[in-house]
Amino acid sequence: MIQDNAAQDAATPGHGLAAGAPTATEVAALHAPVLRDRCVELLAPALAEPGAVAIDGTLGMGGHSEAILEACPNARVVGIDRDPRALELASARLARFGDRFTGVLTTYDAVAQVAAKHGRDGRVQAILLDLGVSSLQLDDAERGFSYAQDAELDMRMGDTGPSAADLLASASESELRRIISVYGEERFAGAIAREIVRRREVNPVRRTGELADLVRDCIPAPARRTGGNPAKRTFQALRIAVNDELRILERTLPAAIGALSVGGRIAVESYHSLEDRMVKQAFAAGATSSAPPGLPVVLPEHAPYLRLLTRGAEVADAAELARNPRSASVRLRAAELLRPAPKSSSRPAPAVSTTPRHRRK
Repeated sequence: MIQDNAAQDAATPGHGLAAGAPTATEVAALHAPVLRDRCVELLAPALAEPGAVAIDGTLGMGGHSEAILEACPNARVVGIDRDPRALELASARLARFGDRFTGVLTTYDAVAQVAAKHGRDGRVQAILLDLGVSSLQLDDAERGFSYAQDAELDMRMGDTGPSAADLLASASESELRRIISVYGEERFAGAIAREIVRRREVNPVRRTGELADLVRDCIPAPARRTGGNPAKRTFQALRIAVNDELRILERTLPAAIGALSVGGRIAVESYHSLEDRMVKQAFAAGATSSAPPGLPVVLPEHAPYLRLLTRGAEVADAAELARNPRSASVRLRAAELLRPAPKSSSRPAPAVSTTPRHRRK
């Protein structure tokens, strides 16, 4: 949730970068937003009126926000991020837009509170969620997200909570197996979990390089010949667990739909099958009549409250992949709010159990 102090609202004017930090130009060069133009195309019709407000729920380095501000001159953008460093860099990048951009330090499940504070009559006209890890976090070796560079095994998107190393040191073998199998879709999760627990009795895994080597040793050589780095699925799984990403997304989807004004639009980019399934279910529920089958007349309160703007999930085309290889796994879905979302509408069922159960020490 949003902290109750003014420092959490990092308005662009006066929000400076630390000494020696990258310039706004350097930040822009570092960041290639996935499906930038398509996201803008989907959201722009809702942002044409003066005073329209968009929430970028995953601000990162501000690439999507910058594209929206450029394409929609009547709109303001409120950018959410849990990472103070990302908020600092994006605010510098977007300083040229003045008070049309405001940054807020929080997680995106606070979207309803952010809309109530910064929206027009407590609602906003567009919401964008670009899920997963940001380029800033992935490329900073010291954050511990990457299996390609040795560093402390951290993986926290913010500054609080247990790290990935803490999780490996405290979770039971069965819980580690569940996390790696479900969140990483790793078929050798059992062997990896056993080895993590065996090693921690003598020398707990604390660094990314140690974990990458451990995973490689647990996967048979024939299975390592295809599919890229064998550690990528385990690293993904731990990142999702450490940052509670799926449970936050579960809370966010109904809150985001409820924060839209009628005619407002929401676009979500997912990079994992579990994320995409949750988005698909939330949108499908809103785009389907809730009336019992066979009624001769459907009452207005049972009519769909969402209109799907994409046919299924859109993926990156060849040109996008050439520009940005990290778009390979993206799935983009978007919808438009046709009428106020019912407050009693059921939340999307969680695709899996999403709460890591840590062993008491």
